[in-house]
Amino acid sequence: MSAMQWLERLSALLNRALAWAAGLVLVAMMLFTVLDMVLRALGRPVAGSYEVIGWLSAAAMALALGYAQMHRTHVSIDLLVTRFGGRLRAGVEVTTRLCSLLLFAAVAAYVARYGGVLQDSGSLSETLKAAVHPWVYVVAVGAAGLTMALFVDVLRSVSRFVGWSPDRR
Repeated sequence: MSAMQWLERLSALLNRALAWAAGLVLVAMMLFTVLDMVLRALGRPVAGSYEVIGWLSAAAMALALGYAQMHRTHVSIDLLVTRFGGRLRAGVEVTTRLCSLLLFAAVAAYVARYGGVLQDSGSLSETLKAAVHPWVYVVAVGAAGLTMALFVDVLRSVSRFVGWSPDRR
């Protein structure tokens, strides 16, 4: 197995696991919301429900990012790029994917660092007085999963750019 195949498999495994976690978080968010609605109807709303739903939403979104990148389920506007020739299009692809990789690698690092700051300061949520930093770390893990998927994409794009010939598109 080549190094590229190994990286692709590792990225796929990591991002599938994170997508499953995102799905579980969505189920938890749904159950929590239903519970809160039932208890509200009984005059006993769950304290801090907006905080909890916000944390779960952020976790679900972040954990699914890498999987969405792998399967190209995000919005892509390529109206101009589709008019470019093969080599220029490949160069634009390398450039945009490299910029995305650098951006989300920085996001993952900074969000993880911010989680450390929150942990060190003992920051607590407003209503529940619960620790916030674990949720920030979950977002950092999701950004790291996206970074891994983008890294594989950059390697594929560079390979296509370097190996491009007029016969292949």
